[in-house]
Amino acid sequence: MTLTELEARIVHCRRCPRLVEWRERVAAEKRAAFRDESYWGRPVPGFGDPDAAVYVLGLAPAAHGANRTGRIFTGDRSGDWLFAAMHRTGFANRPTAVHRDDGLRLSALWIGAAVRCAPPANRPTPQERENCLPYAREELRLLEPAVILCLGSFAWNAAMTLLAEPPRPRPRFGHGAEHHPSSGPVVLGSFHPSQQNTFTGKLTEAMTDEVLLRARELGGLGPGPRTR
Repeated sequence: MTLTELEARIVHCRRCPRLVEWRERVAAEKRAAFRDESYWGRPVPGFGDPDAAVYVLGLAPAAHGANRTGRIFTGDRSGDWLFAAMHRTGFANRPTAVHRDDGLRLSALWIGAAVRCAPPANRPTPQERENCLPYAREELRLLEPAVILCLGSFAWNAAMTLLAEPPRPRPRFGHGAEHHPSSGPVVLGSFHPSQQNTFTGKLTEAMTDEVLLRARELGGLGPGPRTR
């Protein structure tokens, strides 16, 4: 299977009835601010550089973010924070992500998610996660990255199940936490760039930059540019 074939399989998935109903209802009802836009309303595939050394694993698309734009972390505040940091640390050619055709390109980095449909209240069920994780597993097989950067504890726990040898006991999540398995990618933790974390100062720009620079280092990419 190629990345293109995997994308087609993801986009047409209807495996989880609750998520299918929710993503399509949100796309039909829309948010007032986006009432003139056409929502994507489908599962959201991964996005980035096919030669990625770093694989970023998020939780799930936002209802009025990626579920609207069709590209992961695009069109919401979390994505605004994340792509600005990726631009500062040399992973993205521009600091903003607005829609699928805005010219954004990623270098040496790929973004996926544990769950590919927007879930109600941003909370997928354990079964929905298990239904969807094979897509991330296949991306990892095709990409063979050196690093999995997990945005939040949900993504961290998902990544542990994706390793060839899931560790027991499971390493504890934290910002900057690292797990170095005997084979396969290093797992690196970061607080999720949600407004709950960024507005409260739990996650700062400097912290996000540092974890991305650490991912560069672990991925053998060198320091890269860092701009302000």
